[in-house]
Amino acid sequence: MNRRRFNTGIAIAPAALLAWPALASPREALAASALVYLTPIKSNGEESRCQAEIWFAYHEGDVFVVTPPDAWRAEAVSQGLSRARLWVGEFGVWTQSDGAYRDAPMAMATASLEADAAVQAQVLDAMGAKYANDGWSRWGPRFKTGLADGARVMIRYRLDA
Repeated sequence: MNRRRFNTGIAIAPAALLAWPALASPREALAASALVYLTPIKSNGEESRCQAEIWFAYHEGDVFVVTPPDAWRAEAVSQGLSRARLWVGEFGVWTQSDGAYRDAPMAMATASLEADAAVQAQVLDAMGAKYANDGWSRWGPRFKTGLADGARVMIRYRLDA
C-alpha cells in the first residue's frame, strides 16, 4: 500500500462510517435505530405529504407506533389507506433533514390498528426498554393510559417480505 492509497482510505473512512446504515437492510436497521420516518401511500400510489419521524417498537417482525387517533397516520389507516413507506434511521426532524432520511434503509408495509391488549402490553414493554433513557417515564404512562381510554391508538406496520 502506498501513501496515496493510505491517505485516500483515511479521508473516505468517516464518510463510509456515516453511510453504513444506508447499506443495512431495513430489518437490520430497525434493531439499531431509535426512529422511523413514515408516510402513508395514497390511493393513487403517491406518498402523502404527511411524513414524520416517530418512536417505534420492532416486535415479532412488525413495526408498532402509538399515536392519537386523529393523527394523520391513524386517520389514513381508518380511511383504508393501509400502505405505508418507512425509512429507518435518525436524521432529526423530517422537515429539517433536507430529505436525508430518504437515503436510509426503506421498507413498504401494510398498516392496521392493533387493538389486542396483550400485544399492546408487550409492545409498550419493548418501547419502555428501548426508550428508558429518552423520556419513557413521561411518555410511557401517557401511551398506556391513552390506549386504555381511546386517546391513543397503536398501529402495526407489517413489513413486506
